[in-house]
Amino acid sequence: MSALDDLLTCLRFPSVSTDPKHRGDVRACADWLLAKLRSLGLDAALHETPGHPVLLARNVHRPGRRTVLLYGHYDVQPPEPLGEWKSPPFEPVVRDGRIYARGATDNKGQLMAHVAGLEATLAAHGDLPVNLTILFEGEEEIGSPNLRPFLEAHRDELACDIVAISDTGMVAAGVGTFTYGLRGIACLEVRVHGPSIDLHSGIFGGTVANPATVAARLAASLHDAEGRVAIPGFYDSVRPLQEWERAAWAELGDGETETLELTGSPALFGEPGFNERERRWARPTAEVNGIGGGWQGAGSKTVIPREAFVKISFRLVPDQDPAAILDLAEQHLRSQAPAGVRLEIVRGHTGSAYLTDPQSHLGQAACRALEKTFGGRVALIREGGSIPIVQDFKQVLGADTLLLGLALPDCQAHAPNENFPVASFEAGIRLNQELLRELAS
Repeated sequence: MSALDDLLTCLRFPSVSTDPKHRGDVRACADWLLAKLRSLGLDAALHETPGHPVLLARNVHRPGRRTVLLYGHYDVQPPEPLGEWKSPPFEPVVRDGRIYARGATDNKGQLMAHVAGLEATLAAHGDLPVNLTILFEGEEEIGSPNLRPFLEAHRDELACDIVAISDTGMVAAGVGTFTYGLRGIACLEVRVHGPSIDLHSGIFGGTVANPATVAARLAASLHDAEGRVAIPGFYDSVRPLQEWERAAWAELGDGETETLELTGSPALFGEPGFNERERRWARPTAEVNGIGGGWQGAGSKTVIPREAFVKISFRLVPDQDPAAILDLAEQHLRSQAPAGVRLEIVRGHTGSAYLTDPQSHLGQAACRALEKTFGGRVALIREGGSIPIVQDFKQVLGADTLLLGLALPDCQAHAPNENFPVASFEAGIRLNQELLRELAS
């Protein structure tokens, strides 16, 4: 079976970690990967967790060789809305040089590129140039709730010199990209409670606070008119951009035009004093992810709703502490609420920002691998997304992470018609082989 056939097989598993009805599918995908890694001659096993299993595999570890931990995740996002897919999300197809399926980019395409690279090296040489430990998990899309405890319980077994992950992006097709920083995350939900029942808006309107109106005002209070976060103290610990970063990112071309094309937005908007890339990669944000309350059906139903909600996430940058930011946010939101409602604030998952030095000796090894794989200069970037487990690897294992992504800006990860170019998959296979050779030397 070819490497591409293996990827298509992996994509057929609807391994949606957040949906209990797919629990068996997540397990079936893990079992298939287990068999695949064992077929390469690796020592592999599944480890149970309170959620979905962790897959560990390794070659024979020999003294004197560098130890590399390769991480990936085999779970995927839900495919909805199904009606917007041009082909069924778990029946992968190749159209115009791209593989279309849920998980094609995030993360099965990138994960399987590494597996295929290992297979090619083992077939040619019978061994790998490094001591390799593979860790594939099935809960990344739900915040990896069981991974840190797993790392702590298996700290000695997972000891390594460096972690390698392909779960980030490239600035453009064919441009090797090293992501040396990620934003952190902190989430919360505000539930606004008012009267004990929905009220007739004619009889009671103007006499009690309307939770839906309060929810809207709370959401609006997060920013000033120009897009700055208006929570007192929010920016106090933000680490400023270095000049070499601004200069390097300016050489990557017109990010503003690209973002407008990708998003379909009529214009850009955000914190003054920073360009589009700086805002996305290195500035903190507050975003309303959901808001609701009251009548949602057709036509009118004249009520004052008994409750409403706002879902909020913060993307954080180095030196911002997620717990401290949630403290500030809660203080701000409570200060904005009128006396006629009760706020219930429920905190969600968090993760710290990550930053490493791309000029370190292992960072330079990664850059050489990217140069050999793609040719030309390597783009050094941060990314706006969050991979909280990267900071866990740093804190628990004491290891930095090399983020060498293969996703293109238009991959539509987490959206209908997610896709992954066959050329990127093939490049990822070569990258795995070059990376291990460079790290070995």
